[in-house]
Amino acid sequence: MAYFFLRLAPPRPRFPHDATGEEMAAMKRHVAYWHQNAEEGSAITVGPVFEGEGAWGMAVVSVEDQKAAQALADADPIILSGYGFRFDILPMPSIILRPSAAGNE
Repeated sequence: MAYFFLRLAPPRPRFPHDATGEEMAAMKRHVAYWHQNAEEGSAITVGPVFEGEGAWGMAVVSVEDQKAAQALADADPIILSGYGFRFDILPMPSIILRPSAAGNE
């Protein structure tokens, strides 16, 4: 397995504070998608990061390779919505997990 950091860049600097109803509906599908990936084991952690007057999204995933990380990003409903979001996908050569996060509880 390989680890990747996915950074979801929003379409505007003030997003989500200036989000439309349609964008928020797409965000609900985005959240459901990542919950599913977390339950299936590919997403280790996912969430918003507030910065300045807006926010961006992040995920750390454990997948076979960069192609699989790209496939996760490409299948995200927020990307498929066409609202101007994009992912940066960065390899992580190693990660340190606390035991409970690694499933050793």
